Amino acid sequence: MNQDDIQICKEIATTVFKNVENLLDGQVGNPKAGEFVKIGADGTPTSHIDIIAEDEVIKLLKDADFESYLISEEIGELRLGKGKQQSVSLSEELLNNTPENKKEEEEIPRYIFLIDPLDGTSNAVKNIPAYGMSIAVANVPIGREATLEDVQLGFVKNYSNGNFYEAVKGNGAKENGQPLTPSKETDITKITLGGFTKSKTLSVSKLVDTARRMRVLGSVVLELAYIANGKYDAFLDLRGSRIIDIAASKLIVEEAGAIVTNKYGEKLNNRLSIYEKAVVVSAGNEDLHKQIIKIINNDELDKVTSVAIVSRVDEYKSVLFSLKIFETLIEKNIETVLETSLAEKLEEIKEDPELHKIIAKTMNETPEIAMHIESLNFNYEFMDYAKQLNELRTDIAIILGGDGTLLRTQNQLTKEIPIFGINMGTVGFLTEIEVENTFKALDAILDGEWSKEKRTQLIISHENESFRALNEVVIMTARPAKMLHYEVSVDGEVVEELRADGLIISTPSGSTAYSMSAGGPIVDPKVGAFIIIPICPYKLGVRPFVVSDTSEIRIKLLRQGKKAIFVMDGQIQKEVNYLEELVIKKSEKDVYFMRINKKYFYKKVKDKLNEGGLESINRVL
Repeated sequence: MNQDDIQICKEIATTVFKNVENLLDGQVGNPKAGEFVKIGADGTPTSHIDIIAEDEVIKLLKDADFESYLISEEIGELRLGKGKQQSVSLSEELLNNTPENKKEEEEIPRYIFLIDPLDGTSNAVKNIPAYGMSIAVANVPIGREATLEDVQLGFVKNYSNGNFYEAVKGNGAKENGQPLTPSKETDITKITLGGFTKSKTLSVSKLVDTARRMRVLGSVVLELAYIANGKYDAFLDLRGSRIIDIAASKLIVEEAGAIVTNKYGEKLNNRLSIYEKAVVVSAGNEDLHKQIIKIINNDELDKVTSVAIVSRVDEYKSVLFSLKIFETLIEKNIETVLETSLAEKLEEIKEDPELHKIIAKTMNETPEIAMHIESLNFNYEFMDYAKQLNELRTDIAIILGGDGTLLRTQNQLTKEIPIFGINMGTVGFLTEIEVENTFKALDAILDGEWSKEKRTQLIISHENESFRALNEVVIMTARPAKMLHYEVSVDGEVVEELRADGLIISTPSGSTAYSMSAGGPIVDPKVGAFIIIPICPYKLGVRPFVVSDTSEIRIKLLRQGKKAIFVMDGQIQKEVNYLEELVIKKSEKDVYFMRINKKYFYKKVKDKLNEGGLESINRVL
């Protein structure tokens, strides 16, 4: 954005602030100004005072001699300028803003304005001095969605005291014309913490209890801006702030030299949309920010002192790479154990007279690990480090393989050990990293820069036995191309009777596996749900459906003479007969994954599943 653009946008912002301030005169402290008018475009209630402020913004941009996009709390997404006003879907418009789609006479809008006309409406109505307005201005990208990285200007006006904050990307931030200086405090026991938490968030309760003082003023726009000038040492919004609320303040904070991220410490780069929200964690300096990130992710006490290594043993690449990880951990004085079959395989390879040829061939076939396995140390008695899976009691378990290896491993663990998956398979949806990132990730883990993600399991009861599954249980005929007759009940109510090749009962973790291939929905792992998916049902109206994970699901075979099998995570297979019931509930035992990557679940879905998986070359022993 050049100086002319900056000046134009600043003049618009200054005019908007002044006009809205004049209009608010007589409204602040007036209960009628807070009367409900409608539900705004963002899904929240809109009051009379909100409408007054927003109408002024729309009027000014509509009368401009150029076109702009506007994202605003109450009215949503508009295209404005040259006397015109049009509702749009901003993302669709931007994706279509390409030279080949643009008509010759058509003008592309110059700016994107993101405006919260009045943040802290309730405070204003009650004359509590904590309410203001924010305006962010972003570049208009060509042929892609706009994100927070496109925001170039940020302006915030505190109407209760007149303070004015502004920032230009790359040129710093000011308050009333003076440079801003954030807090340098690093002692959590001395900080002033502002913001909004979620109920039953125990880790955050610890942070609140430790901090010297906690403030909740009811205005995200102002409270986030207070990080920039040091009034707050830290700010959280774990509910998720709307992008229109934080776009300007985020830029002001970052240009002042402070930190704003999501709850995992990752830079915010959400798309610019009326519907978009982001969890916000902000602090005046990097040291304090890192401490807060650790606390809210429950890993402040999770120092890793012992590690188990588990690997698929049918490929040289996995076994040899496991040895490199083993060596690295031993050198760092980390107590390290090897799963028994891996230890046995390493002993076998150590004695193989063709060892050098094996290593050379594997290096040639897998260049991504070649430098790591070029000079391995086989001078260990590997069986001295061996443990069975059900005997593991380490702080974490590193698993090398694909999703199948990971599922087989966790099914046999008797202790809830956090799992860190390194993808040596094809898709590796459940794994955390690709093999080339291993040692950078290992350093992060040993430095404590990781968090735990909890995943729900199923427990399947049949006769006097019970089994657990992280992904799914599949009930199907033992004979190919034969249908079974099922009765499905949920919490004692029969919800469906059908004939089908089979049934899948999936957790959210399994929703990206067999369930997805059979037509089931993809479900975020944070959702407390089970998915029931009929496989090739002989009934037009039968579709997958989702039930609460607090429900009890019962499956019964109704046709005599036909046996079925049920399979847990593709690992364990059992038989079920006519009129026998399978009872499926949420397991009391959860599975924990180590996360350093913090990729959004939906981005991982796109990365891993859109192209049908990653190409691989099998190195079978």
